Amino acid sequence: MSPSDLFHALSHDTRLRLVLLMTEHGRLCVCQLQHAVDEDQPSISRHLAILRKAGLIVGERRAQWVDYQLAPHLPAWVHQVLETTLAAAREQSPFREDRLRLTHMSVTSGLGETTGTALE
Repeated sequence: MSPSDLFHALSHDTRLRLVLLMTEHGRLCVCQLQHAVDEDQPSISRHLAILRKAGLIVGERRAQWVDYQLAPHLPAWVHQVLETTLAAAREQSPFREDRLRLTHMSVTSGLGETTGTALE
């Protein structure tokens, strides 16, 4: 993956937000991502397809759900860029609100337990 490929894939605000949520929380299902960024399922699926095609994320089907996470083969420099970006964005809008919606959803529905994701 080249820097150009990475930044092209993350050039849309929604895709950046989705990847930062996965960077922070690990594996997340489509319903969690949809709820966190407050967008409809077709839009989220379209963005996830672009991220998959770029090689940033991988999906795993579990019954009727698909869980997504960062691709395990990403170079160290990509992880460094994502971690640095996450640190900068963590308390800024809209990412702060995304995190709150995701945490609230997990607490009220128990979704954090079903995906093995610790959301705090």
